[in-house]
Parts: sequence; structure tokens; C-alpha cells
Amino acid sequence: MNEERRVLLHFVTKYLTKWGQNVVVSGAGVLFGNYDPKRAHWAACHHAGKDLVWEVIVPIPLVPEITYRYAIVDDSMSVITYASNTHTLLLPQSLEDGSIIDIYDEWMDRSHPGYLLSTCAFTKVILPDRPRVTNQILLHLQPTLNEAIIRFQVWDWEVQGGQEMCVSGGAPQLGNWQIQQVLQMTQVAEACWEAEVSVPLNAFPVTYKYAVGDKTGESLLLEHGESRIVALPMSETSRAPAVLVRHDGHFRRERRWRGAGVAVPVFSIRTKSSLGCGEFADLALVAKWCASVGLKMLQLLPVADTSVRGDWRDSYPYSSLCVFALHPMYLNVSQLGGGNLPPLPDSIINEIESARSTLSSLPDMDYEATIKTKLRIARAVFDSLGQETMQSDAYLKFWEENSEWLRPYSVFCFLRDLFGTAEHWNWGVFATPTPEMLLRLSSEDQEWHASIQFHSYLQFHLHNQLSAASSAAASYQVALKGDLPIGVDKRSVDTWLYPKLFHMDTSTGAPPDAFAPGGQNWGFPTYNWEEMESDNYSWWKRRLQHMSQYFQAYRIDHVLGFFRIWELPATARTGLLGRFRPSVPIWRHELESRGIWDFDRLCEPYVTNALLERTFGEGELAAEVAARYFVDGPGRRLKFKKQFSTEAALWTLQPRPGLPEELADEVHATRKGLLALRQNVLLLRDPEDPERFYPRFALSTTSSFRDLDLQWRDELSRLHDDYYHGNRSESLWREQALRTLPVLQDASDMLVCGEDLGMIPSCVHPIMEELGIVGLRIQRMPSECDVEFGNPSDYPYMTVASPSSHDTSTLRAWYQEDKERGERFFMKNLGGEGAATAPETCTPEIAAAVIEQHLESSSVLAIFPLQDLMATSAVLSSSRPAEEETINDPTNSEHYWRYRMHVNVEDLIEDYELKMKLKSMLLASGRAAKEDFGGSG
Repeated sequence: MNEERRVLLHFVTKYLTKWGQNVVVSGAGVLFGNYDPKRAHWAACHHAGKDLVWEVIVPIPLVPEITYRYAIVDDSMSVITYASNTHTLLLPQSLEDGSIIDIYDEWMDRSHPGYLLSTCAFTKVILPDRPRVTNQILLHLQPTLNEAIIRFQVWDWEVQGGQEMCVSGGAPQLGNWQIQQVLQMTQVAEACWEAEVSVPLNAFPVTYKYAVGDKTGESLLLEHGESRIVALPMSETSRAPAVLVRHDGHFRRERRWRGAGVAVPVFSIRTKSSLGCGEFADLALVAKWCASVGLKMLQLLPVADTSVRGDWRDSYPYSSLCVFALHPMYLNVSQLGGGNLPPLPDSIINEIESARSTLSSLPDMDYEATIKTKLRIARAVFDSLGQETMQSDAYLKFWEENSEWLRPYSVFCFLRDLFGTAEHWNWGVFATPTPEMLLRLSSEDQEWHASIQFHSYLQFHLHNQLSAASSAAASYQVALKGDLPIGVDKRSVDTWLYPKLFHMDTSTGAPPDAFAPGGQNWGFPTYNWEEMESDNYSWWKRRLQHMSQYFQAYRIDHVLGFFRIWELPATARTGLLGRFRPSVPIWRHELESRGIWDFDRLCEPYVTNALLERTFGEGELAAEVAARYFVDGPGRRLKFKKQFSTEAALWTLQPRPGLPEELADEVHATRKGLLALRQNVLLLRDPEDPERFYPRFALSTTSSFRDLDLQWRDELSRLHDDYYHGNRSESLWREQALRTLPVLQDASDMLVCGEDLGMIPSCVHPIMEELGIVGLRIQRMPSECDVEFGNPSDYPYMTVASPSSHDTSTLRAWYQEDKERGERFFMKNLGGEGAATAPETCTPEIAAAVIEQHLESSSVLAIFPLQDLMATSAVLSSSRPAEEETINDPTNSEHYWRYRMHVNVEDLIEDYELKMKLKSMLLASGRAAKEDFGGSG
């Protein structure tokens, strides 16, 4: 440090803060407070057009370098957010005392679309050909008389190998805008370029643009927009800066990168080698097909093990048995032998071929037959050949890296099979695992050791097969996009090991809407975010890091759950009697101040004899129901008997097998009526605090509400609307999302997308934009409340555009099952106004028009279910009924996930007509380029 000379650092940045927020500059060392915001340098602001400009002058002794970062703080000096970049600034050591360094920093954070290309989906797969950072050092200049040094810095992740960044501008030192005389820049970090030049003071102001050129100097792409400018201070009395630093942020491209992809569940893939369902090994062929038409992303559904119940209900891919384990049904059993492994016995090869022939002839997946067949074959291979694998260096390395989850998972699977249930709370002494217990049960001297090892053996091969598929896809420059389920099954390894991380007495779901009037109940326990925060979200971080072994992008299922979740009691079976967690409750004193005091009347199911007669008729049934299920309550009301007081208890009322149809219908009607009466409440008590209440969703539709006096109805309606449709909890939800979502983002370098459909609070989209999370747009589920169909041409860049998804019917099926909307869609959105009538079915031409609409959108990605792409083919669309292509019905909690393609991927690859149709559409839209096909187009 040179104690004799001091310099003035003039920091300038632009950031539109909210009231009560301030910009500070903090950094390393005592001069900048050691990154402590309370000791940082506060900036002052002023308006410049639409911008809010923040400036601060910091006098410091002349030191070799400073490291600093901007932050946004509130009045209490708590950090709200940081700029993404930490800057290191080298100071010329020949600076005179009192010299000024003028530093302009473009505010950079992950809300900028350019950051998407910094994720591994692009850097490792889609755009892997990029300049490599060399050891070339930027030579820093020393100031000279009557000149000032300009330092340029710009970022861009789209620069490809063979290209370089430069500066062109209106000064001789920048080539006077001549492309042959540009100032070359030095790549100082991945995607970051810098340059320095000394310019006479009388040459200012200097206009300039950054440009990307090839190393031959024959082409030059100037950035889009107006020229940038660097000027000296306006005052003639002030001293001119010796150095002007311009950290200019992102290179401004006129056309941002856009691409397309296909969504296909692994289980739905059909190849000539798959057995019963699609397998990880089949993904290489799908990726090959993607590359042949210009698709850059292959989106999958969750692939975690869901083997909870041991029957077809485990086909539901969102109910994880263990978030780290892969599902054994995706195993290619033929690859358990051969290659570097001992060959499979002929008897097993014959069994595989026989099973493949039987199961492949089915139009859909037979989940139970498929998983039983694969486990039986895999166990036979393990018993005869497995020990050689278990002693290999590759397996021992896999075990060492994964034993933290693999040991408890393998023990859990053994205990599940031993007890015949995954309900671990019923396992007696094994209900509460300890490290010692896990070691003891998995010890090599236990007689059941082979049964435990078998599950680790399966995971080893599944890991190898998915890793190989991911590498193969990357070789085709096709990124794999995974799916992050919002919950885990209550009967899972994760809830067994970490019960404090979950509210085990609750269930996750979604509130009622037009598609599910009774709401949705997914059965997952809600997360205990406070407990997760106490260990810095280590479970989430490990989960995302594990996922990043295979995927370069992922979709957050129900991203709204990271703002607030619809929480139901564990005894609920529908999605109606829930509340948002977190949320601002309705306090007892709040109700009492409005004259509302009879809480039992509002919180208990409202049942009267007259209501029973309206529900069950005036005959004997109403009297029988009253006698069997109710006791007398206060105020001439009836009260459910304790054993029938929950939805779970009433759900068990099922007709006995063999009961005559008329009597069975009566049982169903009784259960339906009793459930409606159980739901006839207006307020829900908070089980954790008797002072807190929550309004029952759509309370004004209940008979309980109708029988209240007018004042109470008005007051409860206002409270209900404020809770569900107002801003009562918006700030709380924003804080929750800003605590949790960045944890997921920072855990890996995968591209993050979020499913943001449904009843969305106003804070969701702004925060997703702020965090740089890509949203989802489904055309027939528009985010705008005043339109029937979304218009892809209006979609923001930071979105995925899709005509349908696994949670909707396919494009063909929807068009046919909802004919009135389908006709309006054709007339209004596809330019069919001149036609007398709309086509009865979704023709290949209609499907192609919809695909083209989405391809032409501004969305960074257009991702299509494979069924919608096949709908553009007259041959493929006519060879299977549209209704058979739907993957899931969200309104059916017992849906069987079993859809399989009706054509082999090998045949899809050979389908020249479909390939050329899709390829030409992708090329015309700019989502694919001739270079993607070796320059042949």
C-alpha cells in the first residue's frame, strides 16, 4: 500500500430499488468493510430518464487492487440481494495523488436472459464449442499526460469456438468504426472479455460497440442497439479521470438463442430392445432422433423409485420412495451381462426374449408384470454373477460416493419386503433408524445380506445405464431435462430417515379449480422449511447435486409450492379442507372485532336434521344416517361421532363385494353425502395455535354459510376473498420463495424451469423473472385471466412454450373431446374465420399449424409432447385413437400411468416424411440452423 498517495473511486451503477432500499458497495479488506453491509459504502441516487442511478465516491490509499460487490440493503442494513458479479479492479501504480477512477458497473444478476446460456445445458451440451480461457494476460496500461485509460469489459456465453470479442468505436484507438481496425479483447474468464486503451482527453466523448468476429477478420457482428458512450465529467473545473472503467454487462444480441425439445416419459418409449416399458438405454436412440430433426432438449418425467405399494399404483412417477434412487423398471436387464461383465446364461437370455415378446405386444405398459419380470430376472443374474460386480473397483467407487443414501435405501427396501408394507411407522423397533441400526442390519454376516445387496446392485446398474444415456444424448448435443417432484411419499426412505424435515401429520395438494372442484390431494407430507433452513437445506442441495449427474436441466413441479403450499390434514382425502402454508391467518381477535364469536358453529360441520333430509331424502335413510353417524350437538345441530369425524374415516365406507347394485349405489350415495356434510364448515382451526383460523375455500357455496345472518356472511366473505384473492400473504410468500428457490439454483449449474400453472399469486411471475427461472406457458391454460387461449407470439422470452403437457390431454384428444372450444380455437387462433365450420378432428395440418405457432414464439424453448409432434403425420395420427395417448388425468387420484408409444423409435428414425417436416419447421423458425446438420440443412 502506498501511504503517500490517495485516489478517488467514483462508483456508478443503475438499479431500480423499492422504497426503503439502498445500494451499497462492499468488498474485501477494511477499506470496504470485509463484505459486512453495515460497514459498506452507501450510494446516493438520482433519476436519469427511466433509470435510477446510484453513485458514491470512495477515497482510498493507492493499493494494487480492490475487490468489491454491490448489494441492495433495507433500512436495517439487511441484505435483500447481491449483484451476481464480484469485481476485482487493478489500480495503476503510477497514479498521482488525487487521481480519479471512474467506475461504471452495469448491474448484473441472474434475471438477465443471457445467464441461461451459462448453465451446463448450454456450456456442456447444446453449445459446447466455445472459446477456451488461455493463459493470455491482459497488459494493463499506465496513465500518461493528457490521456485517460478506458477499460472495457463485456460478458457473452454465446460466443463460439473460432470467434473472438472486440471493440469498435468512434476514436482512432478503436478503429473509427472500421472493422479491420477494431480493438481486440482478451478472454479473462469463461464468457468474459476485457480490453484497455489510452485515449487523448480531447477525443472524448467516445462512442463504441462490442462486436463478435471470426479470427479471419472477414465478418463482424456488432451488438444490437444504440452505441455505448464513455464521456468525461461535464464540469470544466473538475479533474478528468485517469481511468474510466466500463463493466458493461452483457453483449446485446438482436436475436437471442431459441431452441426446441420433445417431452416423453421414459416408460412410454418403445424400442425393439425394451422390455415392457421404456428404459434408460433407449434414451440414446430418442436423442439420435431429436438431433436428426433439430431438437435440442429431451424432457422426461421423474425417474426416481416409486416402489411403495407393490402394485400398479406405483406407476405414479411423482410419489418417490427415495429421491436419490432410480426406478428398477427402467433397467435394461440384457445389459447386466456381457461387455466388461460375464455373459448372461442362455436360460436367462431366453427368458428375456420371451418376456420381451409378450410385454411388447401390449398397447400400453403393464406395470406390475414389467416390474416383477425385471426384478425376477435381475435377481437371478445377481445370484449367479453379482458378486463379481460387487467386488469390482467401479462398484466400490459407486458405493463410496453414494453410501449416505444407498445404505438406508437398501435396508428400507429389505424391511418393506419383510413387513409387507412401506409404512415404516408400523415397523416396531425399526421405525426409528439410527446409523448403528443401519450398519447392523446391512452387515455382511447377516443371513439376509444378499437381499440388501441386491438393491444396491440394481442402483449401480441403473446409475451406469442412465449415465451412459446422458453421455450419448450429449454427444448429439441434446440436453436431458429432468423433473423435480414437489413432494415425497409419506412411506419413503426420506421421511423415515429425516422425519423432522416433514410435517408428517399433513398432506400436500392443490385448492379446488374448474378442473378439480374438490381440489387435489397428493398425499405427500408438507416440508418443514424452518427445520430445513437450520442445516442450510443440505437435503435439497444433495438432491439437486445428485440429479445433476444425469441431467443438464430440470423442471420444478408445482413451483408455487416454494412460495406456499396447499396443506391438508393427514386425515383428508379430498383437496377441499386445506389452507396455505405459510400464510397470514385470520386471528381470533380479528374475528371478534367484527362481531364474530361462535367458533364452534363456524369450525364444526354444520349438520341439522333438516339438512340430513335434504341430503338423503325424507325417508328412512336420513334417520338411519342420523342414528349411525351422529350424536346430538349444541343449538339443535348434530355432531359426527368421533369414529366418523374425518374424511379418512368416511372414505372407508365402501360396499361389500357381491352387494346388489341397488344397495351398492346407496352406500356410494351415503358416503358422498356424508363427505359433503363433513366439508360443510366455514373456518378451519389451526392445529398449532387456537388463536389462528383459515377460511374454508368457497365458503359462500355452503349451506352453513347460507344459514348465517347477513352481517356474519358479509364479514366472512370479505375475509375469505382477502385470504384467497387479495394481498394478505403476498409479502410472506415472496420472502419464502426468496429463501428457498435460490438454494435450488445454487446447488447445481443446471438450467432451472418452473411449472407455474394454476391459481398463481401476483408475486410468482415477478420473482421467477428476478431469479431467472424459466416459466411455462400452455396455450389452452393461459396465464392471463381475460383470454381463453394463450397467444404464443406474446410469450416472454423466459418461458417454455407448449401446446399441452403430461397433465393435459394431447392436442388431438383435446380438440376432439372439447369440440366447442376446439372450434373456437380453430376460428380465432388458427385463422379459420373464413371457413364455414371447423374440422371435426385435429388434422395433421392443424397440428402442424399449432407447432409452427409455438416455434415462432419468443420463448427460449418450445417443448412438445411426442404425441403432438406425431400428430403432424397422417400415418402416425391415424394409427391410434387420440384418447389413448393421454398420459395423466390430474382429477383422478388413482390414475394408472401406462401410456406407451405405438411406434418403435427405430421406425421413427426411419420416418423420412415426418423428419423432413419437423426439420423444415425448426429451420424456418430459427430454432435450428443448418450447422446443426453438418451444414447440409
